[in-house]
Amino acid sequence: MMDFAILAGLSLAVMAAASTGAVFGPGEWYRDLAKPSWTPPDWLFPVAWMALYIMMTIAAWRVGSGLAGGEGGAVAAAGLAFWAAQITLNAIWSPLFFGIRRPDAAMIAVLGLWTAVVLTTILFALVDAIAGWLLAPYIVWVSYAAALNWRIVKINGADKFGLPSQA
Repeated sequence: MMDFAILAGLSLAVMAAASTGAVFGPGEWYRDLAKPSWTPPDWLFPVAWMALYIMMTIAAWRVGSGLAGGEGGAVAAAGLAFWAAQITLNAIWSPLFFGIRRPDAAMIAVLGLWTAVVLTTILFALVDAIAGWLLAPYIVWVSYAAALNWRIVKINGADKFGLPSQA
């Protein structure tokens, strides 16, 4: 029963993060931005995120379910703390980028997200190798997303985001 409660809690956290992407999705403003040629099609984002959310939930569940066993408890707890940090940063990225149209601020969030995902992956791998491997695609995707975010900021310029132009 405890494993189900852990899975339910993790699933709720992931659904909350995913909901920000649904509420603050790309619209006409995003479509009008200059983007690099290597920007994926819009349909790919929800497909990729669905797979990543499922994998990150299973990874955290594997680590969280084994926490009561005592072995690696401190490492598992630290991994779950970083997991909580990454899902929080994940949840705030869409409101920053699409909601208030501040890709520059979203860039800061995605750098924190990347750091939290890498640390989560390392700590999870120390506790459960499968959990660590389940997060490997997430590192790749967030790395790609960070590069895309950075490039959008660079090619559109500060004035596109309501920031003062640098003199």
